[in-house]
Amino acid sequence: MENLTIRPYTPTDQEALLQLLQLNTPRYFAPEEEPDFLQYLQHETEEYFVLERQGRVVGCGGVNFSEDGQTGKISWDILHPDFQGQGLGRALLTYRIARLLEVHQVTHITVRTSQVVYRFYEKNGFQLVEVVKDYWAPGFDLYRMEYVDKI
Repeated sequence: MENLTIRPYTPTDQEALLQLLQLNTPRYFAPEEEPDFLQYLQHETEEYFVLERQGRVVGCGGVNFSEDGQTGKISWDILHPDFQGQGLGRALLTYRIARLLEVHQVTHITVRTSQVVYRFYEKNGFQLVEVVKDYWAPGFDLYRMEYVDKI
């Protein structure tokens, strides 16, 4: 895609990413998830990426690893509402899947999402394996999915 950059997250991105989260609340995220996202950015990122289009921060998403390193976890995908449906989310997801496939000990890729966006992951090679009602917050169920496309 033209003028699209995926780069590593730096702490100076935090405010812009919080704004992205707020723009997607309450449609995709519950308000009570904001402190969790902040905690993640400050203490739990392993590899986190910022998506820019024409120099503007329009999305973000990361990967984390299980303790044994065999499971790669897609984490905290957020895309500016004005840029949804244009293939940017798929580009960011594809980038991270490719990154995880480069890590030789990774044998599984998972994502934990909600009923609001699980079909996006389904279209991109993930299969639903578990649903937990009201997991993230009331009305936001956990949809645990595994990548089955090419591993």
